[in-house]
Amino acid sequence: MNKHSKTNIRKLAAAALLTAAAVVGSLFSFPFLGAKCSPVQHLVNIIGGVYLGPWYAMGSAFCASLIRLLLGLGSPLAFPGSMVGAFLSGVMYHIILKNKGQWVRLIGAYIGELFGTSVIGGMLSFPIAYFVMENTAATLFGFVLPFFASSVVGTAAAAIIVSSMKKAGVLEIFGNNEKENN
Repeated sequence: MNKHSKTNIRKLAAAALLTAAAVVGSLFSFPFLGAKCSPVQHLVNIIGGVYLGPWYAMGSAFCASLIRLLLGLGSPLAFPGSMVGAFLSGVMYHIILKNKGQWVRLIGAYIGELFGTSVIGGMLSFPIAYFVMENTAATLFGFVLPFFASSVVGTAAAAIIVSSMKKAGVLEIFGNNEKENN
């Protein structure tokens, strides 16, 4: 087995573990302005975005949202927020800020999660709430604030955990042996 396939297997296994963590973590949620806020999902999104990249992070978020929906632990609104947040976190870290220092990239990943989940995901939730869930009281910006509240809690937890993981050199496990500036 070559190095690239070992890395892909590791990333797939890590994505599965992150998916499971997000599903179990959804048991720790709170209602806020009509949305079910699940901060563990946002923590998982950032870890996935930083350590696995945008595509694996988005795939993990999709799987977690689907499992949560099927188990009655979430709603269809979980899809746009979690998927866009995870993807944008990974894009900010791995693509847009690729040549920047380690801490700049991490801050970019946190901002990507916050903006992707709350603003873009919140706005994408409107048609789902209105047409799929038949919530005629839904508005275009109605989910931005509750998604932001959930995302802030998860992002704060991620900042602590990801910083510790960076110091411990966890990136090397996933085959990201790039040199980063502090």
